[in-house]
Amino acid sequence: MTVHLPDELRVRLAAEAARQGKSVDALVAELVAAQLPAETAEDPLEAFIGSGSSGRGDLARRHREIRAEMTDGLAARDL
Repeated sequence: MTVHLPDELRVRLAAEAARQGKSVDALVAELVAAQLPAETAEDPLEAFIGSGSSGRGDLARRHREIRAEMTDGLAARDL
């Protein structure tokens, strides 16, 4: 790949690569990678994991009790 840069930017890039002890190619690759969005998840639903929160830390332990509180003790078939 060829990228055409203004002379001033090319000089700054070469100086920064030398300062970091890297090749210009390596520095450009690093800078571009830092600016690109992260790769998308393979599972489209993975983005939703953890997006909801009940605000209840005890839900797993007390799920029956909490459901009874929220439904006035009605069974699922009565809802």
